[in-house]
Amino acid sequence: MSSNPVTEDETKASSVEEGSLHSDSQVPFMGDKLQRRLSGPQIQMIAIAGTIGTGLFLAIGQVLAVTGPLGLLIAYLHVASVAYCTLTSIAEMTVFAPIAGTFPYYATRWVDPALGFAVGWAYYYALIMTLIAEITAASALIAFWDPKESHKYLYITILCVLTVTVFGRSEVFFSAIKIMLVLGFIIGGLVITLGGGPDHQRHGFEYWRNPGPMVSLLEPGAKGRFLGLLVAIVPAAFSMGGIELIAIAAAETRNPRRSLTGAMRTVVFRIALFYILSVLVLGMILPSDDPILFQSATNAGQAPWVLAFMRAGVKGLPSLINAVIVTSAFSAGNSLLFGASRILYGLALRKQAPAFFLRQTKAGLPLPAILFTSAFSLLAFLNITERSSKVFSWFVTLSTVSGLLGWATMNLTYLRYYYGMKQQGVKPEGIYRSRLQPFAAMWALFWLIFYILISGISVFWAFNASDFVAAYINLPLFGALYLGWKIIKRTKIASLRDLDFKSGDSNLV
Repeated sequence: MSSNPVTEDETKASSVEEGSLHSDSQVPFMGDKLQRRLSGPQIQMIAIAGTIGTGLFLAIGQVLAVTGPLGLLIAYLHVASVAYCTLTSIAEMTVFAPIAGTFPYYATRWVDPALGFAVGWAYYYALIMTLIAEITAASALIAFWDPKESHKYLYITILCVLTVTVFGRSEVFFSAIKIMLVLGFIIGGLVITLGGGPDHQRHGFEYWRNPGPMVSLLEPGAKGRFLGLLVAIVPAAFSMGGIELIAIAAAETRNPRRSLTGAMRTVVFRIALFYILSVLVLGMILPSDDPILFQSATNAGQAPWVLAFMRAGVKGLPSLINAVIVTSAFSAGNSLLFGASRILYGLALRKQAPAFFLRQTKAGLPLPAILFTSAFSLLAFLNITERSSKVFSWFVTLSTVSGLLGWATMNLTYLRYYYGMKQQGVKPEGIYRSRLQPFAAMWALFWLIFYILISGISVFWAFNASDFVAAYINLPLFGALYLGWKIIKRTKIASLRDLDFKSGDSNLV
């Protein structure tokens, strides 16, 4: 076998020996019967749709308020580095073994079946919580035009129904809208900051000087600025949640190896354009001390981009922006439903969920898994209360921390995969491999553990029981899932020398 890997900059077709991939096969892997109908462009669009949601358009304002424009940029740069490293870990394993419900399968095969069970259900739960948050945000954004609280019931019902009925049919359309929206934000923001807005005022880095580059939170001075940066991690991570959906979608592409490798080439570009450039521009056109930013993040009037253009005197455009953000929330929910239903299908495939969820339509769609998952979207009705903003923030925290646990598990799994291959002398040729590994996985794993531990840091200054539970309840739940399955099934952690890199590989695509 060749020892020269294909990196982000290079792809080569190959036929490999025992334990590797056959690029033209259409046979699913180890009992996976999902139809491989997605094309390369579609997987790109699913990745974009899952990545750009209300987090980028709403949560970004919360981050700006608690940490300032420089802190906003630092928080997103740091989380982006962790997200990218995590995605390279997932991508390498996915091109080696593309299968429905990828994350639990890899943990089951290369770490411990109990860990696969725990991360599968934890990640499924994370996607559901994010789906609820997206639907809630979309219904609240509609209040920009119709502020009547009683009408939210109608809007949430419509959104829940639409999420199922147009499931899987709108990735290209909505992703194109999202790309144009982000580009419009960046270009429009640059025009405003250079004095091209209706007020003809050049802003430049004005707001970096006054009110300042960073905000002190919880404590005065440098300590407060550092704490503000830590508090910003959860909403920043929420914004980037879903970037890994590209690996889940790979199980249903016609050529997973080629499609995923091609998609990975654009990941750095997507992160740089959609997140880093966006937060830099927003920090130039919106001051961090704007009082509206400190109000409920679920109120459409406080969408930071809408607020920024309104401050610049742009008329009419805020309504258009808000309308597109609503479609963005719906699109992200659509992608989340896709990912969650596939995770549930994958769990059932490995007998870690009821076999009922393996049933499919003639077109190969796992309908029971889709309908069961979509039913949880009705929990969005919990947000129609006087404490709706608080409930929304709980959903954000719950989904983010659970998602971070999933990312951490995937990096741990990758390290087992990497060193297991190294110890057994397995050298896959012709598939995506990152030059940053294994150090990328180590970097990501370290910081993900740190993120999880500080996810509720603000409660230690102003203790609130519900916020504490939302931040840390995932840890004992994850531990209970792991230990419960381990005790019941008496699973074991295999040694690196005994890890399985061969069985079923003749069916890999």
